[in-house]
Amino acid sequence: MAGDEESHAPPAVTSMLGNGDVPDHYEEMSADEAALAALGYKQEFKREFSAWTTFAVSFAVMGLLPSIGTTMWYGLGYAGPAANTWGWIVSVIFILCVAMSMAELASSMPTSGGLYYAATVLAGPKYGPFAAWVTGWANWLVQVTGAPSVSFGCAGMILAVASIKNPSYIPTDWQTFLLTTLLMILQSILSSMPTKWIANFNSVGTVANIACLFITIIIIPAATIANPKFQPNSFAWGIDNLTDWPDGVSVLMSFLAIAWTMSGYDSSFHLAEECSNASVATPRSIVMTAASGSVLGFVLNTIIAYTIQDVEAIFESDLGQPWAAYLLQILPENTAVAVLAMTILCAFSMGQGCMISASRVCFAYARDDCYGSLSPYLKQVNKYTLTPVNAVWFNTVIGILCTLLIFGGDASITAIFSIGAVGAYIAFVLPVFIKIVFVGNNFKPGPWNLGRFSTPIGIVSCMFALVMMPIFCFPAVTGSDLTPEGMNWTCVVFFGPMLCFIIWFWVDAHKWFKGPKVNIKHNMHIRNSVTDGVEVKDPVPVTGELDGEKDLPVKV
Repeated sequence: MAGDEESHAPPAVTSMLGNGDVPDHYEEMSADEAALAALGYKQEFKREFSAWTTFAVSFAVMGLLPSIGTTMWYGLGYAGPAANTWGWIVSVIFILCVAMSMAELASSMPTSGGLYYAATVLAGPKYGPFAAWVTGWANWLVQVTGAPSVSFGCAGMILAVASIKNPSYIPTDWQTFLLTTLLMILQSILSSMPTKWIANFNSVGTVANIACLFITIIIIPAATIANPKFQPNSFAWGIDNLTDWPDGVSVLMSFLAIAWTMSGYDSSFHLAEECSNASVATPRSIVMTAASGSVLGFVLNTIIAYTIQDVEAIFESDLGQPWAAYLLQILPENTAVAVLAMTILCAFSMGQGCMISASRVCFAYARDDCYGSLSPYLKQVNKYTLTPVNAVWFNTVIGILCTLLIFGGDASITAIFSIGAVGAYIAFVLPVFIKIVFVGNNFKPGPWNLGRFSTPIGIVSCMFALVMMPIFCFPAVTGSDLTPEGMNWTCVVFFGPMLCFIIWFWVDAHKWFKGPKVNIKHNMHIRNSVTDGVEVKDPVPVTGELDGEKDLPVKV
């Protein structure tokens, strides 16, 4: 049997079952439905996403143009132009390793639960629930703060345009909050549409995103009125340390902007249950998003590094928005406003992509009762749109509550950006760490895999996250200069809730939460078991274990 399988090309879709194990009604399922059934779930969404439209959502969520514009505080604001040039190159090498490790997991386990599901299966029945709990809540915190952070940045740019056109106008916190809320409500309405509509909308959004990015890349060097037009290499590749830390640490701190900008590629994983040929299309989309973002992001950041005139001035501008201040520094006013308008358009598309991804994560966790008494409500799929509408609006309410941090000052609201980097990379690499340390050669790769490079790339990914997590929590100032207004509140805003979730698990949740409700046994922790994927044609009906009961047909 094994020899026959090895003589064939890898199947388009693999199963997480052992060889020969199949669920009931296997013959009636499509290849994607069969693979999902093998993971323990029935098909609930329409598979109307392709590799391109899945990439479209991920690229929209990444939103290079608005992301780079919004996070200038943490790149240029920490290490100066070096953060945009060689700092970007160094960091994306490690980020690409993380993306490839994630893509390999997505090929093996293409489900909306994504990293949460993978952590459970890889950690085994004893530690799986706790691994899923930590990964799931870390990822959910990232997802639920994604749309509000993007919408907050978008609102800031809109109000900056108003200030440019009317210099006497000074936006208030209430106006920023209300505009952010309005943007999130509009994005939620769009995210509640049927899957096909969402896919088409995001395809248009991605084309606009790419077009606006390229137009901006052309406009800035062509239309700049700065003198000199371009800075020398020593300036563009040099460190301008605006922190109290040594130069090397300031560059590492600037990786926060890059990590936040480049964290959208996991969205493809969460759309796996709506994507056709998911075990191939999903990992390709993850890698495509990360690779294209790395290249295009470097181009835009390098242009910024060579054209910016005064780094400190853009952060001290009365506009309160560094991207807007930078554009006014180097471009005619009308041209700067036009580029800002394109950035706003991309930011709205990005926020809507974040909303879609967050809703799929919420649905997947609710399906496994992670939210306690709220789970039955959140795991409902709307019968008209066949999308998780309740999950969309639940996340919207939580997101609006998060934006109340606006009234706590700049240090408070910017903490939600740090969550996007810290929480994301904890969730991204924890399943990879478990795979390397506890599963080893028993891991069942899907048709897209890293082969012999899987372990080395996985180790690099884990080491990157281990080094960067504490650095992302550093404040820019130290000693007597450190005040509550200058404090980095990530340790409170992220690790506070995470500590509460962990206490909840050990006090109560461990009694009822057992991880994803997988009703088909996995063999990753059985030594000497066959771990190849199972081709989805000509199945042989068998019996298996269902929720611990033996000799029952495996049903989904």
